[in-house]
Amino acid sequence: MKNIVVLVSGGGTNLQALLDAQEKGYFSNGRITCVISSNPEAYALTRAKEHGIATRIIAPNSYLSKAQYSRTLLEALFQEYVDLIVLAGFMTILDAQIIHAYHNQIINVHPSLIPSFCGSGYYGLRVHEKVLERGVKYTGATVHFVNEIADDGPIILQKPVAVAQDDTPKTLQQRVMREAEWVILPEAVRLFCNDQLEIKGRRVNIIEEQIRTGGAL
Repeated sequence: MKNIVVLVSGGGTNLQALLDAQEKGYFSNGRITCVISSNPEAYALTRAKEHGIATRIIAPNSYLSKAQYSRTLLEALFQEYVDLIVLAGFMTILDAQIIHAYHNQIINVHPSLIPSFCGSGYYGLRVHEKVLERGVKYTGATVHFVNEIADDGPIILQKPVAVAQDDTPKTLQQRVMREAEWVILPEAVRLFCNDQLEIKGRRVNIIEEQIRTGGAL
């Protein structure tokens, strides 16, 4: 059974999707054991507590340096015996020591089809504002492994979402979450916990269940 720690900063809608999936028995080989927030006021903490999940608050502005903050966060992850770290609306950039310590064990969900509308400065409503400014017909969401470059790690899953002519950034954000993020994030977690993700360079191959278990196709 893999231990999953979810890192949050805000409302926790993606966390809620994971909690709902867990309660439905979707993660047969994993469980969310702790939620760590960078924001003591994050509603995500309430969501976690309502589901009986342990919480921690590790706020960057409580530390004298980013290095000190990172050491504290890393120690907390060690204490939780974490196997998978999920960034679910986590608004703090992880530094290299954490990424190296948990190589290919950190996943993030981004509200666009990477490599479009991603990277430094692309987060929250800003992503959807830029999508609408550019006039693309489809956007979506991506779950990817985390490396040292923002939104650059190997892609696990993507799901497209149509852009409506009368969309606003907020309506588009809600539809991307509902139709894509809340679907592919739990699925990516399930695949990771089932050892069905094979990373080859910048590609992630999904190992079919029958092959993984040695059964017939």
